[in-house]
This record gives sequence, C-alpha cells and structure tokens, in this order.
Amino acid sequence: MDHTQENEILIATQTYCVERPIYSYPALHGKLHKKDKVSDPIGDKIKRALSCTPKKIRNIIYMFLPICKWLPAYKPREYVFGDFVSGISTGVLHLPQGLAFAMLAAVPPVFGLYSSFYPVILYCFFGTSRHVSIGPFAVISLMIGGVAVRLVPDDMYVGGGGANSTNGTEERDAMRVKVAMSVTLLSGIIQFCLGVLRFGFVAIYLTEPLVRGFTTAAAVHVFTSMLKYLFGVKTKRHSGPFSVVYSTLAVIANVKKLNICSLVVGLMCFALLLGGKEFNERFKNKLPAPIPLEIVAVIIGTGISAGFNLEESYKVDVVGSLPLGLLAPATPDSSLFHLVYVDAIAIAIVGFSVTISMAKIFAVKHGYQVDGNQELIALGICNSIGSLFQTFSISCSLSRSLVQESTGGNTQLAGCLASLLILLVILAIGFLFESLPQTIWLTTFVSSLFLGLDYGLITAVIIALMTVIYRTQSPTYTVLGQLPNTDVYIDIDAYEEVKEHAGIKIFQINAPIYYANSDLYNNALRRKTGVNPALIMAARRKALKKHAKELGTQGKPKSSVVKVDEDAETGGEEEAKQEEQNEENAKPMTIDSLVQKTFPAELERFLPPGPNVHTMILDFSQVNFIDSVGVKTVSGILKEYGDVGIYVYLAACSAQVVNDLTRNRFFENPCVKELLFHSIHDAVLGAKVREALAQQEALAPPPEEDSEPIADPEE
Repeated sequence: MDHTQENEILIATQTYCVERPIYSYPALHGKLHKKDKVSDPIGDKIKRALSCTPKKIRNIIYMFLPICKWLPAYKPREYVFGDFVSGISTGVLHLPQGLAFAMLAAVPPVFGLYSSFYPVILYCFFGTSRHVSIGPFAVISLMIGGVAVRLVPDDMYVGGGGANSTNGTEERDAMRVKVAMSVTLLSGIIQFCLGVLRFGFVAIYLTEPLVRGFTTAAAVHVFTSMLKYLFGVKTKRHSGPFSVVYSTLAVIANVKKLNICSLVVGLMCFALLLGGKEFNERFKNKLPAPIPLEIVAVIIGTGISAGFNLEESYKVDVVGSLPLGLLAPATPDSSLFHLVYVDAIAIAIVGFSVTISMAKIFAVKHGYQVDGNQELIALGICNSIGSLFQTFSISCSLSRSLVQESTGGNTQLAGCLASLLILLVILAIGFLFESLPQTIWLTTFVSSLFLGLDYGLITAVIIALMTVIYRTQSPTYTVLGQLPNTDVYIDIDAYEEVKEHAGIKIFQINAPIYYANSDLYNNALRRKTGVNPALIMAARRKALKKHAKELGTQGKPKSSVVKVDEDAETGGEEEAKQEEQNEENAKPMTIDSLVQKTFPAELERFLPPGPNVHTMILDFSQVNFIDSVGVKTVSGILKEYGDVGIYVYLAACSAQVVNDLTRNRFFENPCVKELLFHSIHDAVLGAKVREALAQQEALAPPPEEDSEPIADPEE
C-alpha cells in the first residue's frame, strides 16, 4: 500500500464528535450579541465624495479616457509589428464591409466608408477593449435600413423612368440619410446616458443561447434582403413583420427577369471566398496572416466589371458614384426623433450587446478587463459625434474583430491604422471602386456569416429582463465563520463570537448560480474573501523580478535565479507540450493534481504581507440549482485558485445541484468529486487533516535508497 492510499484511508476514517444543544433560532440568537456598527456621519460621507485629490482625478481620467492608461504603457518592440499587420488586415476588410453594410442601411455606399472611419478613431480614445473592431455591423445596418425604408419607402420619391426617376432616387437617398443620421444621434445619446447612469450591468443577460437565437433570425433577414442583388432583379424593399416572407416572394415573382451575368459574377466571388476560407483554415499555422480574400474579390470583381463594361453591356448594377473627400459636419434632424425613438432604443441596446459580448471574450483570453459602463459611453460618443459627420450606427463586427485579434493586434492603434486606409479610399482612390458589381455585397456578407455571426440581440434582452428575478440576480454574499465548539457556521461580520479558521475562507451565496449572476458571484468571491488569484500571480511575478535583481546586485550569475514552472504560474497555457500532458495524464489522479504548488519557499520573503489561505470552501447549502454558465464559472474558480496553490471545496450540495454538475460534465475529471463535502464542518476538518498530513510529509526524512554492493574489480 503506497503513501497516497494510506492518506486517503486515514482521511476517510477520521471522525469527529460535537456535543451541543439543539439550537432553535431563538435559542441560538439568545447566546449571540449583535456587533455595534457605527456608520460615518452624513457630513463625512459628503465631504469624502466631493473631495478632490490627485489620485481621484487620475482615476477619473483613466476611467473616461482609457487611452491615457494604456498608451503610456505601450511597448513598441513587442506591439508595433503586430498592430501594423493587424491594422492592414482589418483595413482591407473594412472596405467591402463598409460598402456592403451601407446598402443594408439603405444609404449610398460612401456613407459606409464614413462609418468605417470616424467611429474607429473615437473608440480608440474612449473604448476599453483592445481587440474589437468598431464600425458597420450587418445586424445594426439592417435595423437602420428597416427604419429608413419604413419612413421613406421607394414609392414616395421614385416613379417612372427617365430623369425624373434619377432625381427621385437622389431625393429618396438624401431623405434616408437624414433618417439614418437622426436614429444614430438618438441611439448615441441613449447609450451615453445609460453609461453615465451605470447601466452596463445589462451585459450579464447576454447568454450564448439567447444571442444565437436572435442572430440566427437576423442572419436570415440579411440574407433574404440581399437576394435581389445576387439575381439582379428590381424589387421593393420590405420592412416590419413578415418582411422575410415578402422579400423572398418578391424575388421569386421576378425570377424570370434575373440577370444571368450578375448571378455568374456573384457565384464566382462566392466560390472564391468559400474556397479561400478553407485555404486559410487549412494553412493557418503556416501563413503569417490570413489572406484577405474579401479585398481580392473586390479587386477582381471591379476589374472584370470595368474591363467588360458590365453596367452598360449586361445591365449589371454597380456601386456607382463614390465622391472623393469628406463631407462638412451637419446637424441631424431632431424633428424625426419622435418617429424613431423606439428603434433608437433597440439599436442602442443591440449595439452595446454585440460589443460588450465580443470584448469580454477577448478580455478573458488576453488577461485584461473591460468596463461595460465605459463601453456604453464610448459607443454613445462614437454614434452621437459620428452622426454629425454623416455616419450611421456602428457596433463591433465579429469577422473584423477576429481578424484584428488573430493577426496579432495588441491595441486599438491597429484600428486607427485600419481607419487611415479607409481615409485613403475616401480622399484619393474611391473612384476606383465605382465599377464594383453589387453582387459582391451578398458574398461579402456570406463570408462574414461563415466566420460566425454570433452577436446581436434585442428579443433576447427583453425576454431575459422579463424572466430573471432581481433577487437571484443580486443575491447576498456572506463570509462564514465557526461558532466555537460547534459545527455551526454563520456570518463573520454579524456576531462577535464567530471566528474564522486560519488559512480557510468559507463563502456563501443565498441564490442559485446561473447566467444572470455567475460573473457577480466570481467577483464577490474575490472581493469578500480578499483572496484574488490574479493579484497573487502578479505578486509572485514581482517576487521573481526582485529575486533576480537581488542576485544581480550581489554579482551572482543569472543561472542562480530560482526557476518557476511557467505553465503553472500562468494557469497552464494551451501551448504546453503534448509530451508534458501525456506524462501528467500517466500520474495517479488525486485532488493534489488539481492544485499547482510550484512557488519556491525561498521567494516567500519577497511577497507582500497578506492572508495565507490554503482552502476556499464554497457553501452551496442555499443553492437550489446551477446552470451551464454557472458550472463553467465554478470550474474556472477551481482552476484559477488551484493555479496559485489554493484548494477549493464545495460543501452541502443538494442532490439537484450534484445532478446539474454531473450533467454539465463538472466531474469529467473523477478526482473532482473528492472536493465535495457533506457539510461545511466536514470540509473544514478535511482541509485541516490534509494540511496536517502535508506538514508531516514535508518534515519526514527522505526515504533511503537501497545501496548495492560494490563489485570487486578482480571478479
């Protein structure tokens, strides 16, 4: 029997006996005395709130202008190349998407270029995400187009053919631009006000199932609205209920009038984009950056159209005039606000939802934080100020954001470079794309769809807001301690008699853990217990630097610096070698394999003083269910705390919670079940026994190896 099995048997056979009266609620509270909580006078609170210190001013500037925080810390040697490649790659994608999404917004194509320039520059100053690509987005553009077509239908200005028809089209487009600018300004004002009022918390309602349900329907709307450009037929644009059915039937009714040349060009570009996507995916590890097939399709399509004069010879619709230069600022028509305010609210919420969802994904991946309230303010500024320069509502584009991040982008300077490429098109070379066939629009959209159109959601937000109960979204979080000589654990802040166990933190939530409060649960755990794995990791990195610096001042070689397992200190990167993973899998599975203990003891003196916590106990006695998002959150907590050498136990789980955990593959690693305890007291005693055994093992002399007799050389 090995040492590990002996410890397991020893732990399993440990018993405890507690003698105490049966406590009813009155009897228990008769033995307790409430702590006297002294609150600060109102005058002191007001004085503290209105005080003006350099630190407070600096924090306000950092909060409102995040660029003031990250730009001085910019590392040119590490970031410049990645930002340059990312900016070029994103910029060439901005061009076809800007032109395409302007058509979805029912405005002339050049306004898509304006929307790809001004908001990107503004977001660089006010946004908190380093990787999202701000600009036109298909779902937002479709919503803008729906408003414009509803208020300015085709038959209002466009009549018969000839010069009157041309003038009517120009008047119609000018009026639709006014509508789009008004909606954009109003949605920007709404977003800015929501940000100032700290309404960024609505991001927690953006669950993956809700988002995908809405955006799948939105993708169908976009697809059907672009069919007429692929087939080259003239149909009326529809909006409102059943617009998908009406648009599809209109195309079918005019299928006899389809333009074969337009269809052939569209299918050729479609094949190019899909084939190129597969090529990029297959050789992504060998290519320094994905091949920008969208701009290749644009160049080829424009060349074919101009070379064969498709507009005159085969009646293929082209982009048309792209006037050079920037337009002078103009004030949107506020008299339209009463007609578009409902749409503006929906666009404001959906635009923010798209951006914060993508920003959170990249923030988690790259280890920084995004502020939902500041994102609302940033989008509000981009839309409200942008509307003065004839831009329509913008948001984060999934496909462009993936390109900006995957090609090495580190900061929003990559976005600024992309916007400068668009400025070059606006000021100098826009006329080169006037012969571009409109069927490019569908293929550009479909390529974005295949990359994954994952965000957008108004119906989901409404449903979530109606179904989530406030009490479960904002539960009470409590740190528990033990009533001495009992197995009773109650609020440590409420009673004087309650004491904490050294090295153990017990955290309780009085609500289920699900999508609406999982992020809040994680944040509250760190805040209430005072144990933050990210801060511990940062302190350890600083300790390593101090250790290296100390050795340098003593003249010792760098080889004397204590080495630390990088994979353990960084939480285990995906780039860990396969051989190391195989070796790890070959070891016997125990709960100790879930916790990394790689920080050398000789470096402890470099760490700042703080609580020496070895175990976190999550009290689930008041958790009646946990969904898939909550399970992922708890799994992340086990991983994060385990990476800094802290065990996480789950106590008092109900049968329903255990079933939820099992169904969501929480116990995929069998040894995770050893982290569950019947009660808080069982978990506390289990942690103490574990630490006692660990100390005994550390103090035990190393086993002596059997020495073999030295062979006689003469034998």
